[in-house]
Amino acid sequence: MNVTSAKVLIIVPAFNESGNIARSIKDIQKYNHPFDILVIDDGSKDKTVQEALEAGARVVSLPFNLGIGGAVQTGFQYALEHGYDIAVQMDGDGQHDASFLVKLITPILEGQADMVIGSRFIEDNGGFKSSFSRRLGIRFFVRLIDALTGLNISDPTSGFRAHNQKIITAFADNYPQDFPEPEAIVVAKRLGGRISEVAVLMRKREGGQSSIGQLKSIYYMFKVTFAICLHMIRSRESR
Repeated sequence: MNVTSAKVLIIVPAFNESGNIARSIKDIQKYNHPFDILVIDDGSKDKTVQEALEAGARVVSLPFNLGIGGAVQTGFQYALEHGYDIAVQMDGDGQHDASFLVKLITPILEGQADMVIGSRFIEDNGGFKSSFSRRLGIRFFVRLIDALTGLNISDPTSGFRAHNQKIITAFADNYPQDFPEPEAIVVAKRLGGRISEVAVLMRKREGGQSSIGQLKSIYYMFKVTFAICLHMIRSRESR
């Protein structure tokens, strides 16, 4: 399987990303990849849907805000129903650089991985590394995932990642909610998935504000830690 023969879906969850979403879509399109772009509108109240459609993306609109986990799971369900080989999760706020898409999916195309995470920390490429408080949270999850699974993932909160059909099928049925990225790694590992990272460059958010503030970040850190530990307990009990 190669880039031209693989059926690839780019899943872009978006909530009130007017002003960002069109730029994100055009960033993907300018490389002329034969990929389909699906925006999951998570109950936006602004012009996200209109701008995404005008930019040439397909759009699935949720009736109300489900949060990032529900939006991404909807994308996996779409990918499963339409027979995609690879599903790539990509933010709609302009932080993820579409020039790295082929690099991201190559380990899957070559049969070397089931999930590939785009990491901003493998190489010092001058890209945006996130705020200091969030980097502390990232380091916490790096150590937690390593301690519980043996996986050394440098950027477990990265939302720039690719998945093959095995992972698409699993996540279409069950995907973590809220701050799902660290937990999704543990779920994929528990399913026997091969997980790897590639170095990517990320940019600072181009406009608007993140829906996750500092207080929410602390709340999610405790919540996700509990969920990850629960997954590990269930995994051991099922053996």
